[in-house]
Amino acid sequence: MSTLTLQQVKQENKEIFASQGRYLRVVIIAALAVVVYYLTFFAFFGVTQQQWEMGNSKISSYFLHMFVWRDFWNWPFAYYFSQIGITLAIVLGGTLTASVVALPLSFFAARNVMTGPFAIIALFIRRIFDVLRGVDMAIWGMIFVRAVGLGPLAGVMAVFIQDLGLFGKLFAESHEAVDRKPTRGLTSLGANHIQKHRFGIFTQSFPTFLALTLYQLESNTRSAAVLGFVGAGGIGLVYAENMRLWNWDVVTFITLILVVIVMAMDKVSSVLRQKYIIGENIPLFDSKTSYGKGS
Repeated sequence: MSTLTLQQVKQENKEIFASQGRYLRVVIIAALAVVVYYLTFFAFFGVTQQQWEMGNSKISSYFLHMFVWRDFWNWPFAYYFSQIGITLAIVLGGTLTASVVALPLSFFAARNVMTGPFAIIALFIRRIFDVLRGVDMAIWGMIFVRAVGLGPLAGVMAVFIQDLGLFGKLFAESHEAVDRKPTRGLTSLGANHIQKHRFGIFTQSFPTFLALTLYQLESNTRSAAVLGFVGAGGIGLVYAENMRLWNWDVVTFITLILVVIVMAMDKVSSVLRQKYIIGENIPLFDSKTSYGKGS
């Protein structure tokens, strides 16, 4: 395209080129703001160039030790995999229990269910959910370790409490987002409240219920490793021991195993989502074909 033609296009589309120029200016200003923020952050907290270089050299040393596995065949694999199994048991117990308990409670937090004078109940239940999910899983773990002692029970309770708040809020919002026409139809047919909630609301919000439960199982498999650091059982204890002893090769090995487990859980989740959310194509009824087969 010649220079003359380009100038003509710009003249004919001034608004488009003007908006493009404004967009580029916003991007440049945002990039400069990020750079200024980090420079101010380093200056305010006294992060010197020497510290930066020393940190980079240590990180390089850590990565080198991560991928050089010394005396691999003599590692206590039975102990490692038993702790991974405990972590998975904690995740399954806490997440599935929270999902089942949060489901009925979420109806009490849904504003399209608790209407009129009962709206105050929905507000109260929502605030409880806010408190439960507002505290990190590791904090709940420390609280329950003090309450019930060291071990997996504290981990299950920590996962359960945090997920209860998360599931309750998200399930309630999925109930509120449903189409109200099926509920009105059930009301006209004389259905009671439980039947309307079951067939008019939960039938529509079930895909969200299943998808969130499956996703949280994957997410908690990664997050529950932290519980071992506070004494709530599982693979986190192995992480803490080997980090303290600078056994970064063991840390890498366990991390890779957890990644494989998460990938397997993702595969199972995709199969379940395909079956129960997306569904399968059902061929349309063809009367001519059916009659032909019958004859």
